[in-house]
Amino acid sequence: MHRIAKGWFLTWALYHLAGGGGGFVSAEQPVGDLHQVPSGEISATFSIVAVDPDSGLVGMAVASKYPAVGRVVGYVRAGVGGICTQHHHVPAWGEPALDRLAEGQPPEQVIADLLRDDPGRELRQLAVIDMAGRTAIHNPTQAPVASRYWAAMTGRFYCCQGNTLQGREVITEMARAYEETSGSFTDRLMAALVAGDCAGGDHRGRLAAGIRVAKSDQPGYWFELYVDQSDDAVMELAAAYAQTEHEAKGDWPGGKPPFTSPCPNRPENRPPQE
Repeated sequence: MHRIAKGWFLTWALYHLAGGGGGFVSAEQPVGDLHQVPSGEISATFSIVAVDPDSGLVGMAVASKYPAVGRVVGYVRAGVGGICTQHHHVPAWGEPALDRLAEGQPPEQVIADLLRDDPGRELRQLAVIDMAGRTAIHNPTQAPVASRYWAAMTGRFYCCQGNTLQGREVITEMARAYEETSGSFTDRLMAALVAGDCAGGDHRGRLAAGIRVAKSDQPGYWFELYVDQSDDAVMELAAAYAQTEHEAKGDWPGGKPPFTSPCPNRPENRPPQE
């Protein structure tokens, strides 16, 4: 059996997932009707969700100044597709949304159903993709100044989206890296996340990051790796990825040891301008 990289789940994050931090919404909590919206926190973040129809792989990668963000934003299911729920995120929507995709609903219908009776819909950022590569995105049009810059971009079989960004380059660089990186599907997800971070990422800081990939002949997540608390989460995740042995990895040079930072002159975090 191939080893699955589980990542570094820190005691601090366990405390918050258990409720010690007050109000943290766990991805593991029971879910009910899609319109029973739980009160959650704001996972201001940037992410990519993508599929590879030829191999049947689906995955996501995410980073934020939000604890354990890799566990609460992106949900993927082999043979079905993926969803990212962020900004005013609702982790309880993840699995039911995938159920809708599995029933044959198109991504735009899934988003419409999620937001139809939601009073907080203009504070949500959602991205949904199915295994055919069809995509739909909803941006947080009423996001406050502190959550700007926000944007999203779709391409062939992927969506990139984010808020609280340093600027448009975060999204465009993620898309460029995903399209241009040679290597495996998982390599390309990691390369996109690294590129977004190198472009400035979340303007508030670099606390947490994660990646999840599902494969049709494997139960649950085939590959997953998390950094739940760090001063430089994406670079820490990339370093861990370089050291990980797993068949999900390909020949991307950035995924091989020894790891060196690909962006030593990365922009400093800075607040948005009025």
